[in-house]
Amino acid sequence: MVNRRELMQSTAALAVLPWAAGAAAAEPAGAPLPALGSALAVPSLTLLDGSPWGPAQAEGKVLVVYWWASWCPFCAVQSPYMEALWQAWRSEGLVVLGLSIDRLASTASAHLKAKGYSFPAAMATPAVAKIWPKPRGLPVVVVRGREGRVVFAEAREMVPEDIENLKKYL
Repeated sequence: MVNRRELMQSTAALAVLPWAAGAAAAEPAGAPLPALGSALAVPSLTLLDGSPWGPAQAEGKVLVVYWWASWCPFCAVQSPYMEALWQAWRSEGLVVLGLSIDRLASTASAHLKAKGYSFPAAMATPAVAKIWPKPRGLPVVVVRGREGRVVFAEAREMVPEDIENLKKYL
């Protein structure tokens, strides 16, 4: 015999199925994560503050590329840790570059300002996507080692310890 709680849980699960199927179908496939050891070129782009940013800023440094959005709840949890990583290790040669997938640069800029984030950030524009196509999922972190090759790639929310451990690539 099925009790009331089991019946309610089953009904709730069935109600979510059509939504989940539609959401999965609506999400584009996205690019695969870059393979570990593959070369990762660095594009020239304009940061949200209007300043230019390019290969010279990453040369000989560990570059952490971080795709995020102001509306992403997982990014809201992860972003403070990305800021802490940037603050703690930038003098040692670690660069964090955030790539917002927000629709408007003004939304992304306002979000960074409101949260007090100072890591360099730009929009994930179509021009940037030609060199760095956004992998499926959010947040996404790709680490380019000092030699210009991918040493880490993850498409999911990372726990604080995992983010702190990115310093091992220095």
